[in-house]
Amino acid sequence: MASPTRSFARDLRVSDFVRDEISKILSFEIKDPRIGLTSVTDVRVSRDLSYSDIYVSSLSVKSEADQKELLVVLNNAAGFMRSVIAKRHSMRKTPRLRFHYDELLKNGPKIDALIDKALDQDRSGDADGT
Repeated sequence: MASPTRSFARDLRVSDFVRDEISKILSFEIKDPRIGLTSVTDVRVSRDLSYSDIYVSSLSVKSEADQKELLVVLNNAAGFMRSVIAKRHSMRKTPRLRFHYDELLKNGPKIDALIDKALDQDRSGDADGT
């Protein structure tokens, strides 16, 4: 049985590989204009390497409808991308690709504002001597 550290390192290596390959495929091999400027923000591979959850963001997405359309396009092209990845590695099986939209870009400013507000409250509490 493989040690947890060894399988964890393997998960990371596979995640990095998938992230790099999907980025290349999106940039150079898929010509669908609906994809636009899409970047891979994170990849998480299941422990058994059967699934790969790919998180993307795009500067082209302006609305929720655009976001849904982007995910439909990417998930429809997942089979093609999986076959391209399968040709570029020597693993026994290639993870199935599932695309998700990364909400970090949308939620990032809100989180920053909450952190700034908390820091301001801490500073004002320190000034009062409490």
